[in-house]
Amino acid sequence: MSASDAPAVRFVTIDDGRAGQRIDNFLLTLLKGVPKSRIYKLLRTGEVRVNKGRIKAEYRLELGDLVRIPPVRVSEAEPGPNPGLRKIQALDDAVLLETDGYIVINKPAGMAVHGGSGVSYGVIEGLRALRPDAPFLELVHRLDRDTSGCLLVAKKRSALRAFHEALREKDMDKVYQALVIGKWSARKQLINAPLLKNELQSGERVVRVHAEGKESQTRFAVLENFPSCTLVEASPLTGRTHQIRVHAAHAGHPLLGDDKYGNDETVALAGKLGLKRLFLHAASLSFVDPASGKEVTVNAPLPEELDVVLASARTQTNG
Repeated sequence: MSASDAPAVRFVTIDDGRAGQRIDNFLLTLLKGVPKSRIYKLLRTGEVRVNKGRIKAEYRLELGDLVRIPPVRVSEAEPGPNPGLRKIQALDDAVLLETDGYIVINKPAGMAVHGGSGVSYGVIEGLRALRPDAPFLELVHRLDRDTSGCLLVAKKRSALRAFHEALREKDMDKVYQALVIGKWSARKQLINAPLLKNELQSGERVVRVHAEGKESQTRFAVLENFPSCTLVEASPLTGRTHQIRVHAAHAGHPLLGDDKYGNDETVALAGKLGLKRLFLHAASLSFVDPASGKEVTVNAPLPEELDVVLASARTQTNG
């Protein structure tokens, strides 16, 4: 590398979109691919400075702060996900709605929302790879890897704060579609059962109904009946891990394609209907746009492979 190609010191002025963010998280986003150990070393040694002074990793940036970013050689960075990968490229076509403050993605089943636990990249890393110049991209909420549908990503720190507040105040409505075993009774509309999350030694998360768990509520409504299964609409009133899947199983109607909370009966019926994934889809998301104050509802159509399964169930019904 010649002297002219060497990276130079950069100075970044913090705007409203970045104000309130911790300096370590800001650097991890800005210096994409640079190992965390290197980021924290830059902070410890004072190579990163705010308003010409040293700061700690937990320092929260304020509007107007001037951040000094030292030269970081390309050789120190780890390569991110290849934007040429088919799944990552498909994310561009999966955008349902985009504004200056946020993106709603129709997440495909089988793709994690973020890297980790043996997954090298997820939706958020893919979006950052596709949009290397985007100053801020953060997940507002999460979907299980095998769940498809509406996923909200903030493009500004201020939007992320507003959406997190909406989630805390239960002002964001999420509606899912799920195919469950058996005939769901119209009377079983609200499942109110506390959920306790355990992590096994393997790192696998398992959730169960337990008196010592966190308050959890899911509202269910029947959309379509079949002889051996029911298409239901599920609206989680709280946001616990695996909530819909565990509540449905607790009601005696586990989801088809659920290899964690299902049983031999769900496995057999899934095979009969040609289902090769979890039948859980985030069909719609409603929230208030932080910039306009208007109510927004985004719908994600049911994926073709799930439509085919329903068609198969209807055929068997008619037969």
